[in-house]
Amino acid sequence: MTKRLDPLDTRIVAQLSEDGLLAAGEVAKRLGVTAPTVRSRIKAMLASGLLRIAALVDPARHKGLTLALVGLNIQNHSKLQQKLDEISALNRVNWAAIVTGRYDILVEVVLTDGMDDLYRFIDEDLSGVGDITASESFVVMKANRKWINLPPGARSVVGEQEEA
Repeated sequence: MTKRLDPLDTRIVAQLSEDGLLAAGEVAKRLGVTAPTVRSRIKAMLASGLLRIAALVDPARHKGLTLALVGLNIQNHSKLQQKLDEISALNRVNWAAIVTGRYDILVEVVLTDGMDDLYRFIDEDLSGVGDITASESFVVMKANRKWINLPPGARSVVGEQEEA
């Protein structure tokens, strides 16, 4: 079931979007409501899956991270959701979506070893999914206002690169 944010929920999320560590009391003060109201709203949004609070990194400021978008065409359109589920579970994938236009699925991948990593993603990870008839890759050279979650495949590798 999809839930829509009401105006107060939207205002709370806007405050947390600016600073995810903002205390409920400070959010309440800024919005002119009580702290228990803010805490219960946040708790309800978290429980319903409508809100998730996470750490984001700026890949442009993080040496060793490269982003790429990969457009995919899938052989059997009746399997789009299944393929989306399989692709979004891959270690290097930040997000994946079924889209309109030239491609069936668009994927954002976080690479820790540049073009070699992109090659491994396409050659090993995507080929393991199967039913992909075509792909086209776009390496992100520069982006504004781009903050990302580190997908599982980039979490330990990035820290190891900095220690080396």
